Amino acid sequence: MSPLLVLIVAVLATTYAGPIVRFAAAPAVAIAFWRLALVLPITGALAWGEGRGERFDSVSGGSAVDRDVPLPSPLSPLLMVLAGLLLALHFWSWIASLRFTTVASSVVLVSLKPVFAWGIAALWLREHPSRTEAWGIGLAVLGASLIGLGDARLSLGALGGDALALAGAVTGAGYYVIGRRVRQTVGIWRYATAVYAVAAGALALLALARAAPLSGFARRDWAVFGAMAAGPMLVGHTGMNYALKHFRATTVNVAALGEPVGASVIAWLLPSIHEAPPLSTVIGGIMVLLGIALSLRGEGRGERFVLGGEGRGERFDSVSDGPAAHQNVPLPSPLSPDGRGPGGKRES
Repeated sequence: MSPLLVLIVAVLATTYAGPIVRFAAAPAVAIAFWRLALVLPITGALAWGEGRGERFDSVSGGSAVDRDVPLPSPLSPLLMVLAGLLLALHFWSWIASLRFTTVASSVVLVSLKPVFAWGIAALWLREHPSRTEAWGIGLAVLGASLIGLGDARLSLGALGGDALALAGAVTGAGYYVIGRRVRQTVGIWRYATAVYAVAAGALALLALARAAPLSGFARRDWAVFGAMAAGPMLVGHTGMNYALKHFRATTVNVAALGEPVGASVIAWLLPSIHEAPPLSTVIGGIMVLLGIALSLRGEGRGERFVLGGEGRGERFDSVSDGPAAHQNVPLPSPLSPDGRGPGGKRES
């Protein structure tokens, strides 16, 4: 399946998270926990099938290991645990920020995720966006900020909420950059299951520490949990994690800024909400969409990224998943002495 199509569908699946969460009376930590926990049986079953498919030939019953496929790094399990913890912190800090600061401030600060992803990926993975993609990032971030400022209200003494929103941006960016690294050698369903399980476990411990209930909710709450799990989580986050194998973390983060645009349209169309977007939201939405288009265009051109001295002259092909000069070389481990990872074919 086309990675670009998967990314577009994933972003569309996240757009109704904001509007639908308004119908839930459950605590924020419970919503975050159940949107993760309810997808685990599905991702777990698919992860089990994915592992068998990679190791065994179902027809002959023999080993079907492709010796050219790079094995996951020994650090991959630890990185997946870290990604799960960051995802849990991202969900909690962003939702919690809304109780202490304005929606406008929260949206503006969380929309800085692509900027933080840019910095983390440059320092760790040595991936740098092209000039076109950089312009797209800037335009999309400004557009998302304009959407938030369109609902601006004077808020004094909200520094704590602003700090939580900023923490949501940093943890979200870190989560995506780790996914970009690990997904080069770990299948999507195994990665998603491990990360979601860790995040759900962390949120359950947080609920326990805060004495927040995780059960005893009304039917409407359970309907919201199911809808959040099916769309924004299973299709949305999993689709973006799939795309991380093919696109830079910055590109996926910029694409995710399409969520508030779609959420504004849904909030306007739903009779029970019917919030007509102001002019600033319309202009900001257009800027976000143009920024996403520029970012994808810059990524699709396969601009160069530098891997020390030997990397000069190689061009990164974001769609085919590797340098165009040698497409079966995965991203290097940042801990490798020579900056090279194990050679091998691409993961299917």
